[in-house]
Amino acid sequence: MRYIQSVLHPEAYHGFGKKGPFFEGWYFKLIDPSAEQRWCIIPGVYISQNQADSHAFIQVMNGVTGQSIYQSYDFPAFQTKTGKFEVQIADNLFTANRIRLNIPHPELQIAGELRFEGIIPWPVTLVSPGIMGWYGWVPGMECYHGVVSMNHRIKGWLEINHEKIDFSGGLGYIEKDWGKSFPKAWVWMQTNHFAQPDTSLTASAAIIPWGKRTFDGIIAGLWTGGNLYRFATYTGARLEEYALSDTEARLVFVDRAQRLELTARRVQGGLLQAPTVTQMDRRIMETISAQVDVKLLRRKGKAWNSVFEGTGKCAGLEVTGRLNRS
Repeated sequence: MRYIQSVLHPEAYHGFGKKGPFFEGWYFKLIDPSAEQRWCIIPGVYISQNQADSHAFIQVMNGVTGQSIYQSYDFPAFQTKTGKFEVQIADNLFTANRIRLNIPHPELQIAGELRFEGIIPWPVTLVSPGIMGWYGWVPGMECYHGVVSMNHRIKGWLEINHEKIDFSGGLGYIEKDWGKSFPKAWVWMQTNHFAQPDTSLTASAAIIPWGKRTFDGIIAGLWTGGNLYRFATYTGARLEEYALSDTEARLVFVDRAQRLELTARRVQGGLLQAPTVTQMDRRIMETISAQVDVKLLRRKGKAWNSVFEGTGKCAGLEVTGRLNRS
């Protein structure tokens, strides 16, 4: 019953009874109305095969400067509930609707509370429990992914290094990952800052282990006009184009009826710590200052008709390794 409950609540904690290696982390993206304050907050846990190395953590990255910190806590500082997303790490609280922070890091002190209104969760059904689709039911995968909120409004303020910053009227996004380790290689893009209101994109392509083989798995969703347009391996979509350069990352997803073209402009970011099977000792480069050109087309006969076209700013972007393509 606990397993069924965990699958149907991808937003909640999955680490009960787990032995190492196991990690779980929630990603909060926070952008103020001016977009001059861009931050990500990542609370989580790492369960090691060596019990002494197990710990809770909170990572913070300034999306403008690239400065990042990793605040480690003894594992018992992590408290949560079964089947519900409510995580407490020392004096910090994280839920889908609010966060309360008190991080006394010597380089970056953060305190305050933010509330989230109008959250748009990725739909969860018995057949397709979240963004992972039916893969969410497959035990033993290297890494699972969840989207807690595609888009929401922020209310409240944070005091960062003794400067009070009002985030009220800004936009946020929440996702999460859990499992044994991050993939060998992936591309991830996310933005909800479009000229068109109430629009959000999340998309990724990664190398997925499957038995003794691997495949390039994709999951993407474009929320606009009150509709969620999905592209995923489990929906029959495929990665038609994958191109990387020093300045751009391009992904094109296609299925029988739709086509999603994404071109991200790469910019410098900051370093975050990511899980491996031994420790939180992998360094990845992330920015939340990229831009993504988005085109959604629908097939009509032999032609493709435009459904949506726009540019998302304040975009999260990670490009790590290369997929299984020449």
